[in-house]
Amino acid sequence: MITRLNAADYDRWAAQIHATGGCRQPIHLRGKVEHWDPATGNLLHRYTTRTEPDGVLRLPCKTRRASRCPACAEIYRADTYHLIRAGLIGGKGVPDTVTTHPTLFVTLTAPSFGAVHTRREKYGKVLPCHARRNAATCPHGRVMSCTAKHNPDDKRLGEPLCPDCYDYSGSALFNALAPLLWKRFADSLRRYLAKLGGLALKDLRQNLTVSFAKVAEYQRRGVVHFHAVIRLDGPGGPTAQPPAWATADALAQAVQHAARVVSALIPALDNQPARLFKWGAQLDIRPITMTGDLTEQAVAGYIAKYATKAAECVGTLDRRINPLDNLDAFNLRDHAKRLIAECMSLGAIDELKDLRLAEWAHMLGFRGHFSTRSRAYSTTLGALRAAREVHARDHEITTGRLPLFDEDTVLVVSEWEYAGKGHSAGDQLLAAALTGTRLPGMDGGAR
Repeated sequence: MITRLNAADYDRWAAQIHATGGCRQPIHLRGKVEHWDPATGNLLHRYTTRTEPDGVLRLPCKTRRASRCPACAEIYRADTYHLIRAGLIGGKGVPDTVTTHPTLFVTLTAPSFGAVHTRREKYGKVLPCHARRNAATCPHGRVMSCTAKHNPDDKRLGEPLCPDCYDYSGSALFNALAPLLWKRFADSLRRYLAKLGGLALKDLRQNLTVSFAKVAEYQRRGVVHFHAVIRLDGPGGPTAQPPAWATADALAQAVQHAARVVSALIPALDNQPARLFKWGAQLDIRPITMTGDLTEQAVAGYIAKYATKAAECVGTLDRRINPLDNLDAFNLRDHAKRLIAECMSLGAIDELKDLRLAEWAHMLGFRGHFSTRSRAYSTTLGALRAAREVHARDHEITTGRLPLFDEDTVLVVSEWEYAGKGHSAGDQLLAAALTGTRLPGMDGGAR
């Protein structure tokens, strides 16, 4: 820290840190970019990292994971928020008439794989977890009851009442099959809507477009469920009104049907019987309104919040696990450790190789995209990033920090190579102090 503070190029290093927005693990690039006049062969401008601190240019990592870099994850969260909200009220290329289209907020849950500790409330009062008279005793000698009124931060939440009774295989396999269940749900939804409209499925696209945006959320027990905004548009997307028969009630009916009928089968294996996986019995379908509890802002904020999270709430890791790693060496909850071990075990079965359970053991078997949207829903994350880059470049030009060139008439030659990422321990503390970000293990802000 003292060496960095006393360095002659400290101000330039600090400027790079501010430019990354407080990124915890910035990418280091080494190289140059040159602007040449093709008519005269004159060099108009050159930028090189040779004169930069440590000979590198630091750029934000742009991860979506808040556990890895809160600063970059916040940008991803904000982009997701605007993407979702634009599909609800317009903007970002979406007409504001989209507010008249039937739109529902749908939550698809996972089935039960065993009783777990949970926090239940009713009318603002916390209820006992699993208070049961004459509670049964499981084959492993545990009474299947819990009278505790759990606090929100109770570490037992999500833990099975009896780990030996819990269906760890089912939990891992459901997570692996969740993307397939969603695809089949979306296909069944379209088929049912076509039936309601008296159309053949091949003719549905010429009359109706089903647009959606969804996010996957981990429950504390380690299984995912999906929150989705589902909207009905006319042919081509939000610029066209849906047909008169495509109402919110029709959409709700189609959602209920699709959630009930779709399934995914795991055939019988040497040590396991055949298993049929379906969505859980809990299905939440609610209309989105401009006023009330479930407004477009609330929905966009809810989905955006989970777009930056993964399985950390279960107590697992946020990086891939090597099959040779000793799980006991990590600070893992016993429940998460058993889920990971089950993924590793199932991943070694030849018939399940396509599910890639061992590769995604750190995600407890789930390998799908956390935040996805249909093509016609609204704008894209790429478009939002491009607009931000253009704004930043225009700001650099207007302030004189970047020369103005006509890119159609100037030859740009660039050479870049990856030179590492992250901060040294001393740089990390200084960067946190400069940007006001929190470091892992800090109770408050950077000191």
